[in-house]
Order: sequence, then C-alpha cells, then structure tokens
Amino acid sequence: MTAVIADRIESAARAIDVARNLAAEFALGAAARDRDRELPYAQVDRLAASGLLAITVPAAFGGADLPPTVVAEVVRIIATADPNIAQIPHSHFVYLNLLRLAGDPAQQARYFGAVLDGARIANAQSERGGVTVADIATTVRPEGERLRIDGAKYYCTGSLFADLLAVLTRLDDPNAESGLAPGEYVVYLPADTPGVRIVDDWNGIGQRTTGSGTIIFDGVLVEPDQLVARNAAVRAPTGYGAYAQLLHAAIDAGIARGALTAATDFVRQYSRPWFEADVERAVDDPLLIQRFGELAVTVTAAEATLSAAGLAVDAAVEGGGTRSAAALPVDVTTDRSDAVAHASLTVATAKILADRAANEVSAALFEVAGTRSAAADLNLHHFWRNARTHTLHDPVRWKYQHIGRALLHDAPPPQHGVF
Repeated sequence: MTAVIADRIESAARAIDVARNLAAEFALGAAARDRDRELPYAQVDRLAASGLLAITVPAAFGGADLPPTVVAEVVRIIATADPNIAQIPHSHFVYLNLLRLAGDPAQQARYFGAVLDGARIANAQSERGGVTVADIATTVRPEGERLRIDGAKYYCTGSLFADLLAVLTRLDDPNAESGLAPGEYVVYLPADTPGVRIVDDWNGIGQRTTGSGTIIFDGVLVEPDQLVARNAAVRAPTGYGAYAQLLHAAIDAGIARGALTAATDFVRQYSRPWFEADVERAVDDPLLIQRFGELAVTVTAAEATLSAAGLAVDAAVEGGGTRSAAALPVDVTTDRSDAVAHASLTVATAKILADRAANEVSAALFEVAGTRSAAADLNLHHFWRNARTHTLHDPVRWKYQHIGRALLHDAPPPQHGVF
C-alpha cells in the first residue's frame, strides 16, 4: 500500500482551491515531462497526499462525499496544466463510484478507508482481440477456496502509479462451484499481488505519461470478497456511465483551456504581426483578435456545457447513497431513470463540445502563434497530441446517434459504462 499520508478535504471550496494550487505546480515542466516521457511519480504522490483522491468517499465512511460537479471541476482544472496527470485518477473515481453503487458494506469500509489513507486505484479493463471492446476474455474461476484470474489488459491508465487495480473479469464457473451469479465482476486487487505483471509499454502519440501500459495476470489468486458484481451499477439507472463520461469531458475541456492559455501567452510574448496588418504588435492584428474571440467562445461553450452536465449528473445520483438501483423502491427507480437519461444525454452533448474544443483549439494554437510556435523544443504540440489521443476513448459520432434517437424516437440512452 502507498506510503503517502493524505490530507483530508472537507468542502468543495477547499477541493477547488487545492486543485488550483496543484495545477500551478503541475504546469511547471509539463511540456518537458511530455517531451522526455518523464513519468510524473512525484506529481501523482502530491495529488494523493493532497486529499483530492478521497473527495468522493461517502460521508458514512469518513469522506467529504463531494458531488460529480466538483470532481469534474477538479479534473478540468488539473487538465489545463497537465492532462496526463488529470487522466491518471479518472478510473480511480469511476471505481470508487462502482464501490458506492455495488460494493457490500465490508468492501466499502475496506477500500474507502484505504483511499482516505492515500491509496490510488487504476483500471485494468480494456482488452484486444475481441470483436468489440465490450468482449471480455479475462476470466476469474474457482481454485480451491479461492478464485484465480488469468488474462491480459491493455490501456491500463494509471497502473504504474497504483496501489489497487480494478480488474474487469468474466466469471468462468460452469459447475457453479463459487456460488457466484454468472456475469462480469470487478476484482479489487493490490498491484503487488503475485502473478501480476505491469508492463510500461504505452507508446501513444499523446497522453504519454499516463502509465497506460499492459498488465498480465497469470494465475493470480484472490478471495471472493475482492469481487464486486458490475451489473448493479452498469445495467441499472445509476448514472455510472454518465459520471465516467463527465470526467472524460472535463479532461478535454481542460486541454482546450490550457491550449488557449498557451496560445495567448505565446502571442503576447513572441509572435510578430503579419506585415499587412500595419500594426507593431501581434496582439493588435484585427484578424488575430477575431480568431482569438472565436476560440474563446468555443472553449467557454465547452466549459459551460460541462457545468450543465455536471449538475445533471448531480441530480441523477442525488440521494443514492451507497445503495444500488436494485435496492431502491420501484417508484424511486422509475424517477431516477428519467434523471439518469437526462444526465446521459446532457453529458453526451458536453463530450461532443469538449472533444471539438480540445482538437480545434490545440491545432489553432499554431495558426495564431505563427512559425516560431512550431519549434520542437517548445513542445507546444503536446496539447494537440493529448487532445487527439484522449478523444479517441469513445467515438462522439455515437453521442449524436443517441441524442438524435432520444429526440425523434423518445428512445432512452443505453445503460453501459460509456454513456
């Protein structure tokens, strides 16, 4: 377990203040870390020690129980400085939410307590080789009185920095020896468990320091109480997918704001005006002023929509406590279904606008800043590479589909982990 001693954050105002202070620290050297692929171990330690990683722990277990709006704003603020660091705890918050929705009280006490003490959770979810990303080949099956995990996971963001791995598995138990219901389970697994091999092989063009490598599971033995059934959170009106997507949109909105700030600073300090503008400073070029106005509107629209989406997710999960949707009265579940559908569609809109803003503004940085900005040593292209890489997570073209179907057919959005 991590040796970090974490502070306790008790309010939204304090969380935002801490995030802003950390962002100012993380911005220093962010371009150089990206350029040299210097993994941010010290920065992630600072993040864990700050207490920000525990802000969603329910009050019943000693946490601040802060809502999705605050978490999204924390992530967005950090992403303006270094989107790599902002993405690292994405899965941490998602799998804390899974515990809140589907874990039993003993599991919640154990893992929420660990996070309050500074522990970090990373995902081991995605696989290669299936027909789609939803196909899960990694199995958990009975082995005596325990269970055994075998398989391989890829794009395991944050795994190099993690204390716990949230491993998505498929139960392989044809003789029902385990006593568990068929389905998908997330196993909460200490990263140093025998049989776990974390490989630092992530080579994406962007988000280069997120620790998103491969994990091999070879005969990893676990206890039954490390397993959490996923369906209670994912296949019910809980807002699980909307919450996860909200944080992805926050990363993209943060990249857009960071790129716009970098472009503004560069033009103010270094850019020369085009001679036809007949001005002495680039900042007085009317065409540049126009373009910066357009880019500012794009970024502000993405941020405003992100805020609206956060409020919708807050409303969808409000009052859920630590209960799954299956444990709620029928009338409450029905009401929540409407709120969750609204949240999912609002987050989809935010994701579209944040995707657009991140890619457009990070590319326009060079358009407005001029030739000098393309110097390789400046590494200003890390904004575009980060935007282009992170926005590949799930295609926004399907967001348009679900929004359109809801409008024309009154069709509710799907209930799964990416919507």
